[in-house]
This record gives sequence, C-alpha cells and structure tokens, in this order.
Amino acid sequence: MADIAIPVLRLTEARTPDGGFAPAFLDELRRALHEVGFLQLTDFGADAGQVDELADVTRRFFALPLADRLALDNRASPHFRGYTRLGHEITAGRPDAREQLDFAPEQAPLPRDEWDATYRLLEGPNQWPDASLPELREKVLAWAELLSGVGTELTRALAAALGLPETHFDAVFAAAPHWFGKLIRYVGVEDEDLQAQGVGPHADWGFLTLLLQDSTGGLQARPSRSGEWVDVPPLDGALVVNVGEMLEVATHGYLVATVHRVLPCRPGTTRQSIGFFWSPRLDATLDPVPLTRELAAHAPGVTETEHNAMLPRFGDNALKGWLRSHPEVAARHHADLLG
Repeated sequence: MADIAIPVLRLTEARTPDGGFAPAFLDELRRALHEVGFLQLTDFGADAGQVDELADVTRRFFALPLADRLALDNRASPHFRGYTRLGHEITAGRPDAREQLDFAPEQAPLPRDEWDATYRLLEGPNQWPDASLPELREKVLAWAELLSGVGTELTRALAAALGLPETHFDAVFAAAPHWFGKLIRYVGVEDEDLQAQGVGPHADWGFLTLLLQDSTGGLQARPSRSGEWVDVPPLDGALVVNVGEMLEVATHGYLVATVHRVLPCRPGTTRQSIGFFWSPRLDATLDPVPLTRELAAHAPGVTETEHNAMLPRFGDNALKGWLRSHPEVAARHHADLLG
C-alpha cells in the first residue's frame, strides 16, 4: 500500500466573492487530479438531510423482496437500465459481488432504423419501483439534478485550472449530457468466485465520477504515478471524485482515469454506495485541449491496452463499456454487436 493521502477540497471555496475561480482552489484541484486522480469533495450543496434520506431509501430498495427487484430486471432493457442481480455485472473479466440499480436521463427510445449511430441504443426509459417504493424515483432524480450542477461546476473549474476559459467544455455537455448513475449494494458471500472482488480493477469511461460511499470502507485507487493501491477512506458528507476516460482523452493524459477497485465485504456484511457518472452528450467528441507548455510536458498521452481502447466519441466509449460489463443484456438484445 502506498502512503498517499487523498486530497480533500471544499466546493464552497471554489469561487471568490467576485464570481471568479479562486486560484488556490484551482491549484489544489489540478494537483489532486493530476498526481492522484482522486479527491474528496465536501460542502457541495446538498440540502439538510438529503444525503441521509437518499442513503435510507437506497437501503429500503435493496431490502425489497427479490421479486420486486427482479420486476426491474435489466435483462429486459435493451438500454442497460434497471436492476442487476448479485454477481451479474462483470469487471476485469470476473463477476462482481454486488447488486445495483442503473439509471440515466429519461429518454424515448429511437427505432433502430432511425439511429445515426449504434450508441443510440443507450437512450431509453428507466425502470423504477413505483409500486413498491414510489419515493425512490423522486429522491434519486433530485440527487442527479444536484450532482449535474456539481459536475458542471467542477468541469468549469478544471477548464480554468488547465489555463482554458471556464466554458471550454460547455459545448460537449450542452442540451443532453448523458450522465448515468448506480445505486449499489455489495454483499459479502461465501462463494469464493464472487468474494474475489467487490468490483475488479477498472477505470470509469465517463468524464468525472462523483461517488457517495458509506462508512464501511473498501474503495482503493491505484495512481498511475505510484502503481500501488491507496485506500480512499470514507469521509462523512463527502463525494469521492475521480477522473474518467473522456477527461483523460481531452487532456492527452495529463489527467489520468485512475484504476480503482472495491475489496469484497466479509461474509454476512454489506456495503452501500451511490455512483454518479458525469458525462457529455453521446455524440460529443473530446478532442485534446491546448495545454500550456508546462502542463503538456506532463501529458504523455492516453493509456490504452489491447482490452481497452480509448474512444474519443463518448457514445462509442460508453457502449464499449456497457457491452463488456453486462454480457447477458448484450447477448439478449445486441448479439449482432458482439465480436
């Protein structure tokens, strides 16, 4: 384990009274995401009680009878929305010991003959437990609205921290950013194949990830500049923020989509988290930004492997990830896309 602390920033310190970004905040933000790829963000604007209420309604969702959760089975959704059973999402080629509910902007699906690109299959309706837990939809969508605002402010701060106009990235998010979210419960099980990982090592394929974790612990990051695992400890009332692949593409590797994992829970225990993946429009292409000479000297290019190409158009990068992580949905609805 590397001896690296995860930086903590307060969003209320991002701007000065005149409305501009505070240079000290920009320096800390750039340093955190360049050197570690992770930070913790506090004072981000949640209403009093909002975090606790969201955590509570999420717990109540996973406490519903399995039949109620399976009524939202993601295998019935060609858009990868809904409930994924324990052990049926794949990361790094192995099943994860988690169950979850995936959601994204509510959209009418396009008929296949009207697609302008294959990634349009990701547009569609969510699945909510309105009959058994009607308040879940309202609280989750209120959270998504809040974090869309946080994501927008962080994106503008990052642009300014890179020496660009703060509105530099606005165009790729305009009109229809394709964020997505996950309510997640990790379950400690006896089965060794499942217990091997809560979530296997991976990088996120969006722009920025904003994660609310409980007090259990188990999240670890592997900063590329150290190559060793670092604990991302729970911090009450904080969001964990990390770089996604689209931001790595946009900065030519100055900011790296840091690999991370979740350790398995002990048998008989659980861990809960709520992920929000701030992402541009599906049709948006992230071209490398013009970096200053000083920053460019520390931008080695994107990190690609034979198993994970970095695709600059977000819809292509997202579809790659969904097809890989949910093979049952892919095989049932999109077998023609599987190589």
